[in-house]
Amino acid sequence: MKDAAYGLVEVLGSSNAILCVDRMVKTSDVYFKTWNAKCGGHVTIFMAGDLSAVNAAVNAVAENPPCEVFYTAVISNPHEEMVRFVQEMADKFPGK
Repeated sequence: MKDAAYGLVEVLGSSNAILCVDRMVKTSDVYFKTWNAKCGGHVTIFMAGDLSAVNAAVNAVAENPPCEVFYTAVISNPHEEMVRFVQEMADKFPGK
């Protein structure tokens, strides 16, 4: 099944990423897809679901952040290359 939308949230630290994921899944019908951590501790969280649910989840974190949020975005109807890129990251995620 193709994901209808991706929600991206960038924070500092994996603990903060977990706080954001928790808030997003409690807000709407989205699911955790993967995350990407870079040097300096920045973590980009990828959530997936239908467009309205992803928008609601990302807005919940952006409007009332549980930590410092550096960036948010919603990608609607992601291109097949984007879907492949996210899936490759998810496949590398330990514990999935």
